[in-house]
Amino acid sequence: MKRLLLTAAAIAALGFGLAACETATPYQAAPPGAARAGGYGFSDYRIDDSHFQVTFAGNSMTSRETVEKYLLYRAAELTHQQGFDWFQTADRRTERKTNYYGDADPFYHSGFWASYGWGWRPSWRYGGRFGWRAWDPWYGDPFWTSSIDIREVNRYEATAEITVGKGPPPSGQRVFNAAEVLANLGPSVVRPQS
Repeated sequence: MKRLLLTAAAIAALGFGLAACETATPYQAAPPGAARAGGYGFSDYRIDDSHFQVTFAGNSMTSRETVEKYLLYRAAELTHQQGFDWFQTADRRTERKTNYYGDADPFYHSGFWASYGWGWRPSWRYGGRFGWRAWDPWYGDPFWTSSIDIREVNRYEATAEITVGKGPPPSGQRVFNAAEVLANLGPSVVRPQS
């Protein structure tokens, strides 16, 4: 029993330690080639004098809402850095990348529970013309097939092409005042810890 408690405590400590390490992507520049290398953060490049493409990629702990907010914040920051007053989004999209992971349940395997006298399941062996065979009446039963935990992990990446300008903005639905976006979204932007 003591061994079981120690094993359970070690697994719980490992789980809490890993959970503490995984946090949402902060507002930061992505490493060069981030889209191909799996880096997270913002990236942008100039298309011409008044057009840019801006991207923000988040890890699996970063919500879609946060990814889209950081994209708008980066567009406003870039507009301000380039000396412009407003930006307009021409093409904006958010992609969801989904991966599925199967994790073996460490408590399901009979070797773990059998060492403590638990986990007995009826099964029979019988001999025949081709040697010994096993028969399990619960084979295929959903209760006994939970030895693998399937997790769906989503990651979001938002991209926008923006047009920047000075002076009064043109009339349109997707025109943003860069200074106002920076002022309104700035307090909720989480930056990396130094």
